[in-house]
Amino acid sequence: MRFLPLFILTLVVSPPKIVHAREGVLVVANLADSSLVLSKSEIRSVFMGGSTKGLSPVEFVPGSYIRKVFNTRVIGLPEARIQSFWAQMRFSGRSSPPVSVDSIDEMLLFLAEHKASVGYLPEGTSLPKGLTVIYESI
Repeated sequence: MRFLPLFILTLVVSPPKIVHAREGVLVVANLADSSLVLSKSEIRSVFMGGSTKGLSPVEFVPGSYIRKVFNTRVIGLPEARIQSFWAQMRFSGRSSPPVSVDSIDEMLLFLAEHKASVGYLPEGTSLPKGLTVIYESI
């Protein structure tokens, strides 16, 4: 009981960030063909080591808020399950996880510099020329 006030103070000072249904994610790619559009299951496959359709996925580092939104809204798995999956894939030698970046600016730079790369960004992010939205989760 004596820790309850400290626990409540911790929640008030740093409330947990909850993924809300209204937060959107844009999946964008650096493609010559700007007409490509993928389904949610195709995007999941690209980011989970399945059929990549010639695309190289790039994601945010674990723990970043936009990654939590993407995993919840698009992949449909919690971070722990995704980390477990990639640990199994690395251990068995079958596959490696996507390249990770730390920030939106780093994501935009990576995508701009690497043809056929695909990543995700928060809805409303200003996209530079050369990047195409291939999926929207709004």
